[in-house]
Amino acid sequence: MKFNTCACMLTGIIVITPVLHAKTTTDKTSIEEVKQETQDLIHTLKGYTADRKEEAIKKTKAALDDLDKRIDALETSSDDNWDKMNEAARKNARTSLKSLRRQRIVVAEWYGRLKSSSNDAWGEMKTGFSGAYSALNVAWEKAKKEFEAEQ
Repeated sequence: MKFNTCACMLTGIIVITPVLHAKTTTDKTSIEEVKQETQDLIHTLKGYTADRKEEAIKKTKAALDDLDKRIDALETSSDDNWDKMNEAARKNARTSLKSLRRQRIVVAEWYGRLKSSSNDAWGEMKTGFSGAYSALNVAWEKAKKEFEAEQ
């Protein structure tokens, strides 16, 4: 149940990201690339047993680092285009980015659980993290498409 709440929150918050009324010029990653990376990570993570936990943690950390870069790119775009935004867009941009950072923390919490999980809990933690990460990236994809459509 906690996972479903987190996934719904992730989806709801990230979908509002398109209110940033500026093209993200620093983020050259296409939606298809992000989608493929997400699918690859989740597929890879599902295949790891508890005895390959350290390898899975390294791959997961790399994916989270990539996510941080994408969030940073949105923030940079917002900053670069701040003067072009009206007051409502600025308020929405601040709110969206703040919420996105909060939701990134939720994913980080799942990552922490994944790292510290026992061998017995490994499967459940993999599932929880994969679901949260997948929901975050699906919402990211939708937000990016909507954002690009506004351009």
